[in-house]
Amino acid sequence: MNKSSFLNNKLLNRSNIALICILGMGVGFLRSTAILSIFTFLFGVNGLWGVHPRLWVRNKWWLLGLAWVFMYAITYFWSADKAYWGVRLQTKLPFLILPLAISFLPRFSAKQVQQIAIILVSVSLASAGYSLFFMFRDPAYYMFGYRVAHLLPTLPDDDYIRSSLFMALTIIWSVYAWPSLQSKAAKWFITCSCIFVALFMHLLAAKTGLISLYFFLIAWSLYMSFGKRKIVGIIALVAIPVCFMLAVRYVPTLRERAGYIQYSYEMMRNGDRTGNYGDVNRLMSYKLAAMLISEHPLFGVGTGDMMTAMFQRYKQWYPQVPDEDVLLPHDQFLIVALGCGIPAFLLFAIWVFMPLAKLKRNRQGLFFFIVWGILLFQLMIEPVLEIQNGVWVFLFFLMLQKHELEKEGDLITE
Repeated sequence: MNKSSFLNNKLLNRSNIALICILGMGVGFLRSTAILSIFTFLFGVNGLWGVHPRLWVRNKWWLLGLAWVFMYAITYFWSADKAYWGVRLQTKLPFLILPLAISFLPRFSAKQVQQIAIILVSVSLASAGYSLFFMFRDPAYYMFGYRVAHLLPTLPDDDYIRSSLFMALTIIWSVYAWPSLQSKAAKWFITCSCIFVALFMHLLAAKTGLISLYFFLIAWSLYMSFGKRKIVGIIALVAIPVCFMLAVRYVPTLRERAGYIQYSYEMMRNGDRTGNYGDVNRLMSYKLAAMLISEHPLFGVGTGDMMTAMFQRYKQWYPQVPDEDVLLPHDQFLIVALGCGIPAFLLFAIWVFMPLAKLKRNRQGLFFFIVWGILLFQLMIEPVLEIQNGVWVFLFFLMLQKHELEKEGDLITE
């Protein structure tokens, strides 16, 4: 065996270890944050094994990510609630290792791309099966719950936002992986699984997942319309809104969910200030966070004191809102500015948009942009990076697609 073959085998072994870690992270995402943390760490060690630290500092995006996380850390000195500061910082630990580890892995082979798709759809099927168990056990109870925005139980931890987002991103990865699928069995399994998961997402009726799914379908249809499959793309663009309207009409949970959303916006127009309606409460959280940021523009209120500051403002401006409904601003950009100040907000914004500098006008570039766009939208409507599962979903899928974009041309077919 020559030196080149030995190195290729060594690189492939690292990729295979990464697959085992991806499987472990998927299981941990569903069942245990401890397992998720362990396999995230192992994935990082595998990716960085044998890589000299002087190569680490060449990754400017990783360094910029460390910079805004460091600004979270130094607010320790002006945060009164040290325990809450520790929780907020702990959720950021994957930024120390995960982006860097993925960047140093070799390009996944076609077989490994297929295996990743199988792992991800299997995790999605397990999550969907868990939720369907409850629906089949007591459909009347859960149908009634949708009238007041109580969705089906989901894995992980009844977090239907991250669950539905994971499913949407899994479908996107599966479509991306289609040219790499090497067997009819894999194609049938992944295709049928994605169709089933997409149908389930309509039954679950989580806005996050459905918006992400339809954003992808529209973007993919537009891509086909301007490419070699113009007719298919045009037909899909016409069919997408029709299918959605039919789903709203005939899927009972989605119909109830749409009715509740419409009702909540009516309450917002009527000046509701109780915080009982999620979308109204989001807008209230934005307003209060903006007030606090204007008063603490340079250093923020301290990441340890964000919730305390929001509690105080809710009591001042919206005393009708019960304590359990007090929110951090449901916008990651506002959270960074609130906790750390506007300089940290600017660093964070640059970090978010920086990967677009290397965007390519090809299939890999399109899929990266779609995933990046979906995750950007999440940052604008959710405190994604304040939750462990949110951090993992964000970094894993963004870096997975970024890895494919940057390693283009190094494709290993076996």
